[in-house]
Amino acid sequence: MRVCICGGGNLGHVIAGYLAAQQCCEVDLLTRRPEWWSHELVVHTPEGIDLHGTLHSVSSEPEKVVGGADIVLLCLPGFSIGSVLQQIASSLSSHTLVGSIVSSTGFFEEAQRLLPDTTPLFGFQRVPFISRLESYGHSASLLGRRPLMRIGTMHVHDKQVLASQLEMLFGVPVEVLASYYEASISNSNPILHPARLYTLWKDWHPGIIYPRNCHFYGEWTVEASEMYILMDEELHRLIEVLPVTPNCLPTVLDYYDSNDAVSLTRKLRSIEAFQGIMAPMKETEGGFVPDLGSRYFTEDFPYGLNILRRMAKERNISTPTMDLIYQWGQQMIQYAYDNH
Repeated sequence: MRVCICGGGNLGHVIAGYLAAQQCCEVDLLTRRPEWWSHELVVHTPEGIDLHGTLHSVSSEPEKVVGGADIVLLCLPGFSIGSVLQQIASSLSSHTLVGSIVSSTGFFEEAQRLLPDTTPLFGFQRVPFISRLESYGHSASLLGRRPLMRIGTMHVHDKQVLASQLEMLFGVPVEVLASYYEASISNSNPILHPARLYTLWKDWHPGIIYPRNCHFYGEWTVEASEMYILMDEELHRLIEVLPVTPNCLPTVLDYYDSNDAVSLTRKLRSIEAFQGIMAPMKETEGGFVPDLGSRYFTEDFPYGLNILRRMAKERNISTPTMDLIYQWGQQMIQYAYDNH
């Protein structure tokens, strides 16, 4: 089997290295900076084991790595999905399965718009790994893995064959969801990150400097949990009117085995894989300021939260908390543009 990974971020490094180390497929990589990559990737696991994977080829030219691939897997931020799909479209074979490791940032919408109607598509409901880049093009850390993966599909002739292939590649069970909506709609990053960012910096404006950075999860607050729960309730009102399996997405309280904002806060602070993750800030003279160019802003607001809002408004679902936080996020992003 030939698998082409598109994207060289945290997930791209870990997934390319992990799959190559399994030696059950030939792994190619499409990246803008092929000259920075070694063909040997090292992935450090939570168990203290180093996985060594050899990439078959690395290129910035789709025809060299996408053509002939059995699976093309996008490991990309939302703002890159459309442009990369356009870039690879002419190199895809009719049988090539095109998937996205993140489905909640518009993958299925963009793929339907840019690829032939018959292109088989799949997307993960949640990312299989928590990943962190160490040395670009050389090594990364796999900080945590999910015991089960769920995928949504479109135009896939034999969904169970695809599930079996992914089980072989990733080494965990794979369930096929009833609708691609069930993979596209997430109460993870699209509302998790904005809830925390808003409560961290809702009163910030240019000129305010903080004396230190803080832990994104390790110092999570009850207020952030309250906003997270409110947005999750709005999301579930949307889910009620979509053609999906009832209870296809657990509430955040159920998912994190919590009863209220206080217990959810305690849970988020305690997750081992989240330890050490800092808030997206950058150092400046006298302290720290929000990093408005971070993917927490450039992806989770326009390609995460906004997609949920748009879907809800198309169905006359009220989303006051999402609206409040999205509008604040847009103002923060505008500060970034104003300063360039």
